[in-house]
Amino acid sequence: MLSIQSSVAYGHVGNSAAVFPMQRLGVEVWPVSTVVFSNHTGYGQWRGPMLPADDVREVITGVGEREAFPEVDAVLSGYQGGTQIGDVVLDAVAQVKAANPDAIYACDPVMGNAKSGCFVHPDIPVLLRERVVPQADLITPNQFELGFLTGTEPDDMESTLASVDAARAMGPSTVLVTSVLQPDRPDDTIEMLAVHGDGAWVVRTEHLPIKCNGSGDVTAALFTTHLLQTGDPALALGRTASSVWDLVKTTLDSGRRELQLVQAQEHLAAPRMQFEVTRVR
Repeated sequence: MLSIQSSVAYGHVGNSAAVFPMQRLGVEVWPVSTVVFSNHTGYGQWRGPMLPADDVREVITGVGEREAFPEVDAVLSGYQGGTQIGDVVLDAVAQVKAANPDAIYACDPVMGNAKSGCFVHPDIPVLLRERVVPQADLITPNQFELGFLTGTEPDDMESTLASVDAARAMGPSTVLVTSVLQPDRPDDTIEMLAVHGDGAWVVRTEHLPIKCNGSGDVTAALFTTHLLQTGDPALALGRTASSVWDLVKTTLDSGRRELQLVQAQEHLAAPRMQFEVTRVR
């Protein structure tokens, strides 16, 4: 796996959230950083550089010079940082797919959420919608990002499925919607929806009262890995939901702000499968 994302020294977002879970699942991961920050930006203060696109490209070129691209099964990208990183990611995807035509590109189109709105540079959503997502095989937006990408307003399951179909028409064959909030859902619940081929599956979990930066990065990494390892989107969805819920619950119980990845690692490696996955199409 070639994972091109942000990196932080303190806490877990971007590659600092995604790499360890994939390693616990037995995946060899080569992380490439787009930023190297002291901590995630949710604190309002951070230190460290946003890496120039040319520097990121140089790192990827060096990996390619080791003749490593034929071994890459997937390229994973998340928060892009600068507006020129998109070209670097797409070039990397093209090189990897030339070396391994079976490789996929998994894109987490990080833009924002319903509560905070967009928290990236205004050019990033346009870049994602027009150039990056059409090249992706798998995308993992939340419900807000799905609507932004497709120019729709997904609300209930029917409209969310319609928005997913619009997203798939852009290029990706598989879509994981990481947070579906239906108006008629039971209180304190949240759902994830996976659409692949002609099937669609949903899993409902308790909505825990905590905001965990990096949980979306973990979700994208786990689902991509489980889908590659099993080829079964329903199983990948169930495993991902189980692990992420236990990770968030462990974090909530700890009283800490940052994801407790190390403490919850057994839940990442061996999901309890405590939630039912239901086919909705």
